[in-house]
Amino acid sequence: MMFRTVPFRTTAVLLLFVVATLPGLAAPPAGAGEVLQAFFDAEWERGLRESPESATYSGDRRYNDRWTDMSPAAIAARQQADRDALQALLAIDREALPEAARLDHDVMRWRLEKAVERQRFREHLRPVSQRGGPQTAAEIVEVLPFRDAKDYRDWLARMRAVPAMLDQDMALMREGVAAGLVPPRVLMERIPAQIAAQVVEDPEASQFYQPFLRIPEAIPSAERSALQDEARRVIAADIVPAYRRFGEFFARDYLPHARGSIAVTDLPDGRAYYDFLASTFTTTDLSTDEIHAIGLREVARIRAEMEQVREEVGFDGDLAAFFEHLRTDPEFFHDSPEALLEAYRAISKRIDPELVKIARTIPRLPYGVRPIPDSIAPDTTTAYYQGGAVDGSRPGYYYVNLYRPEVRPKWEMMALSLHEAVPGHHFQFARALELPDMPLFRRTGYFVAYGEGWGLYAERLGYDMGLYDDPYDRMGQLAYDMWRAVRLVVDTGMHGKGWSRQQAIDYFMANAPKTEQDVVNEIDRYISWPGQALAYKIGQLKISELRARAEAALGPRFDLRDFNDAVLATGSVPLATLERHIDAWTARRAQGDPAR
Repeated sequence: MMFRTVPFRTTAVLLLFVVATLPGLAAPPAGAGEVLQAFFDAEWERGLRESPESATYSGDRRYNDRWTDMSPAAIAARQQADRDALQALLAIDREALPEAARLDHDVMRWRLEKAVERQRFREHLRPVSQRGGPQTAAEIVEVLPFRDAKDYRDWLARMRAVPAMLDQDMALMREGVAAGLVPPRVLMERIPAQIAAQVVEDPEASQFYQPFLRIPEAIPSAERSALQDEARRVIAADIVPAYRRFGEFFARDYLPHARGSIAVTDLPDGRAYYDFLASTFTTTDLSTDEIHAIGLREVARIRAEMEQVREEVGFDGDLAAFFEHLRTDPEFFHDSPEALLEAYRAISKRIDPELVKIARTIPRLPYGVRPIPDSIAPDTTTAYYQGGAVDGSRPGYYYVNLYRPEVRPKWEMMALSLHEAVPGHHFQFARALELPDMPLFRRTGYFVAYGEGWGLYAERLGYDMGLYDDPYDRMGQLAYDMWRAVRLVVDTGMHGKGWSRQQAIDYFMANAPKTEQDVVNEIDRYISWPGQALAYKIGQLKISELRARAEAALGPRFDLRDFNDAVLATGSVPLATLERHIDAWTARRAQGDPAR
């Protein structure tokens, strides 16, 4: 999954990449293509300027001394800029553009239209979730460079701004309470412990202080000491008191107003909001009922394949008993976080040399395997991917959850690594950064159905790479496929059909061997992020459908490496756009055109 790559205050910015007006578009001195490129360049710059966290995650250091301004005036200005930008884009004559630029125009139009439509739901009034929020702001240190004294001074400036950031979020949360736009209580009950983790007695125990434990020796000793002294002072005098106030506010003024229900449809305008989210994340017009039905069909199909593996390994018991065996037998678990991390790294190295079997173009950007920070590990998912810097100055990272290794089974590790690292998210994102002649918003774009659809499709590429020789690894692949099928059922069940949280947990446990720790965190994720989890299976099914269609049309001329390269050649796009591209690619191949 990619969601932990998203800065906590900039979800909509990265998903839809907030844009701005471009002065002078009314009378451009150049052709439509040049005007469009100038528009894209201005949009990119504005997105970085107004979302400093996005700039940081992209590897741009210019705004590392600040947080996103979440004042009412700034929010209103960004929303107006979205509306103005859409009108400016529509004023550019699409028909006067070359074919590639038309695709760029179409993708940006889709994003902008969704950004404008999204405004009515006032998501900014709910800035806290159990997966992240102002209480986890310090996690951004994971991607900051800390190469010279300026990097540390920038971080100190951000640290000094933490109290103002928390004040802005508290103001938004008060407005959310007044409007009835509040998260479910069952999720908010996880937050006090996350806030408390920031209220430390020793400043050096703060996550904010971590970078000051490893200041490069190239910085003079006296300056290193001065930076460390200032960091300790800011943490003790500013950050800790601010988080203490935030914790008191949360317990006294916010948590009591959290809603007892879990369905997003219980929010004001909630039914329209869920329909919007489902459509946006899947990039389709599928209805809640249609998605639910697809999920039920997939669950039935995958259960039948799981039964075959159960019989193959000679397990004496039904599928429910087999699931319990997979969840509890000590042979399936590592006995320490260190051993678990070492095993993840070994699997990643096993995968790397097999990539030549499924792709011709191998991206250059490397990736590493890191533990998920302890501050969020108990409340988050099994793993996630964080993209590298746009300029290649920072590699991608595959983050793995080492909390309670006794609930992290070995049999899931291969499928998980294929999804999050290569040939999944890292492969896809690094490949996109290398696409020539595309504007930056295309090379860094992220449509969930495409991105997560590819990640789930990549899990099945393990068969083509010869990596599922162990039947328990195959069971892991099926378990992960089932996980995404179950999502279609429980997400739509909770948000569209009145399912309870426990009903969703029970359905998940009955159909997948994932451990209860993972299942509960997953269900809570779907409650806090409605619709997002629908995109994985819908995207995978579309890519698999396109592959089957191309194989049927091309017969012996079909080459999996070329097909996968063609899927990745578009960068992240809506599924309908991908389908048009692959159908055209298949038609050219059928006519004997060897071009990829």
